[in-house]
Amino acid sequence: MPEGHTLHRLADLHATRFAGAPVAVSSPQGRFAASAAIVDRRVLERTEAHGKHLFHHYGPDLVVHVHLGLYGVFNDEPLPVAEPRGQVRMRMVGRTHYADLRGATACELLTDAEATAIRGRLGEDPLRADADPDRAWSRISRSRAPLATLLMDQSVIAGVGNVYRAEVLFRHGLDPQLPGRALGRDRWDAVWADLVGLMHEGVRSGRIDTVAAEHDPERTGRAPRQDRHGGEVYAYRRAGLPCLVCGTPIAHVEHAARNLFWCPTCQPADGVRSPVRMRRS
Repeated sequence: MPEGHTLHRLADLHATRFAGAPVAVSSPQGRFAASAAIVDRRVLERTEAHGKHLFHHYGPDLVVHVHLGLYGVFNDEPLPVAEPRGQVRMRMVGRTHYADLRGATACELLTDAEATAIRGRLGEDPLRADADPDRAWSRISRSRAPLATLLMDQSVIAGVGNVYRAEVLFRHGLDPQLPGRALGRDRWDAVWADLVGLMHEGVRSGRIDTVAAEHDPERTGRAPRQDRHGGEVYAYRRAGLPCLVCGTPIAHVEHAARNLFWCPTCQPADGVRSPVRMRRS
């Protein structure tokens, strides 16, 4: 499932390529046809993302809400438009580009109040300027649930998925099963700051890179990682491979129906390992 940086990249891209002018909106597949007709040729006023949700504001009271889910993709191409390929739920055509949405879990037209209600159910998004890490800490510091659960709870922190969860826990030497209330405020502040930095870098680069410079392939002589998510990581999808820091095989279990990856040595139950340094350019 695309993580929060992907949706913020889309919001920025769509703001650049479509906002401020009328947009031709259609539904070649037909499932969004009635709603598309309502916003067709209206001016896209602004775009925003919150967690894994994308909002196109046509106003007043016209908000297209998209959640990509596991299989959704939003591709854009320069004009002229081509014939739709596959099941295109929504097509947007602007001044210089067009964008096709396929496979999304949600593509719906909402009122402003309905869009606000969705955002109200979401937790703090490290990529939003209005995020309040104190609110997330308030939930985490009272919870007996493990950090592996809390970091993926979109009502606590919005936008963090499996990759960012595994990587931020590794970078801070945290046992995934550590209860939230055992974390400590200083360590939470460090985790939040790291998420902000990592996810903003993800928006900039379009991939998730979490390894420090001394663990990059160029420094270590190992082959670059090959994965559809892109980027160099410490733990995610590296089950059985040697830890880049200590050499211990990366462990893997299913946790709350999702895959969880960690290093038993670098993320000990007593939490004594020092955090990995922030990535250096």
